Amino acid sequence: MKILTTSDWHIGNLFHGNDRLPEHRHFLRWLLTQIEEQRPDALLVAGDVFDNGNPSAAAQAAYYEFLADATQACPNMQIVVTAGNHDSASRLEAPRALLTRHKVEIRGTVHRNWIQNENGGSWEVDYDDLMIPITGGDGIQAVVLAVPFLRTDVVQNASYSAGVNNFLRELTRKARSKHPGTPLVMMAHMYAKGADIATRDASEKIVIGGQEEVNMEGWNEHPDYLTCGHIHKRQHIWNTDWARYTGSILPMSFAEINYCHGVDLVTIDGKSKPEVELLEYEPQHKLRILPEGGEELTPKKLQKLIRSELPDKSEDGTPSEDFVYLVLKVKLEKVSNDDIKELEALIGTKNAVLCKIQKILPELDLSTITGHQQIQSIDDILNRNPLDTLRETFAVKHGMEMTEHQQQMLKTLLEDINKED
Repeated sequence: MKILTTSDWHIGNLFHGNDRLPEHRHFLRWLLTQIEEQRPDALLVAGDVFDNGNPSAAAQAAYYEFLADATQACPNMQIVVTAGNHDSASRLEAPRALLTRHKVEIRGTVHRNWIQNENGGSWEVDYDDLMIPITGGDGIQAVVLAVPFLRTDVVQNASYSAGVNNFLRELTRKARSKHPGTPLVMMAHMYAKGADIATRDASEKIVIGGQEEVNMEGWNEHPDYLTCGHIHKRQHIWNTDWARYTGSILPMSFAEINYCHGVDLVTIDGKSKPEVELLEYEPQHKLRILPEGGEELTPKKLQKLIRSELPDKSEDGTPSEDFVYLVLKVKLEKVSNDDIKELEALIGTKNAVLCKIQKILPELDLSTITGHQQIQSIDDILNRNPLDTLRETFAVKHGMEMTEHQQQMLKTLLEDINKED
């Protein structure tokens, strides 16, 4: 049995104000080619199909056109799509009844059933609804455990991590009981503890403080394979060989410039561990950062670098289909506004789309600032002159020291506060 797994399409995404729908259509055409060549038994899309809960008509059209083409190209293939945290769960699941007839199963929400008992009754999770049997052309059977992004209305434990753990383990336990001896392939959308994310400019919606971080270490009775969405870097989860993030299909920020993109081809024979092969995809538009290193360049050298590294636009003055997204790094103290305008005008002649000019502040030696001291204890903070803290904070934020006038204003303000106290 062959299964293609993917996630984090983010159809409808704007990249620094640029509509990426042509890029998503480029990927979907490539994916359709892989389906025609591989003839998989199933395609799993683990969340964040769209970039937001109210996607444009054009974004939805691209998605449904792909589903129509895929089901026609490979009629026996089962498609399973779950909602991610970016998706509107109810909107994604709205056409479920119709799509099911075309072997497309959508799981946007977790459904509950009212169970009558001697105490009156209670709502219980419909775990059976999340179990989707599939049969391969070679006769091998498996069960897909389709878990959408679990929101707090479903996970009601005091700890979100414990709630997700309980839900996934209970689903797995029930699936093993109902389908004994059948391989289980789970698809989920979550932030697993220890996942490698970009430290700066991260595009995943990570809750500050790790409140949605799920720690699943020590799960001995896990499914045979877990494919996960949400984190954009392709990687193993918890250092296992049975759980993996497939990663996003496009870089979602310049922090992801070196990420690998594609879909996973998972092969299951029912006897040994699933085998995973990356089908690598090259996005239509590359990301470039100039200069690539940390060197300081004068405006003239920057212009020379741009001319040598970037090809010109076509004769009609429009970017070609392989243009690059560009970030230009400049040292703030050496570049004037006129220099910036000249650089922007030059880039406008190249086969590139300028996303931003990143102004690099020079690193300051804080030891040279009056009042600087090494903080080693709480007492150092409590006994420190507030003006020294403000002076140092200003230098870190603005890349320069306060003027005498600014210091005098703050000093007067602090004196007034002390008098009021």
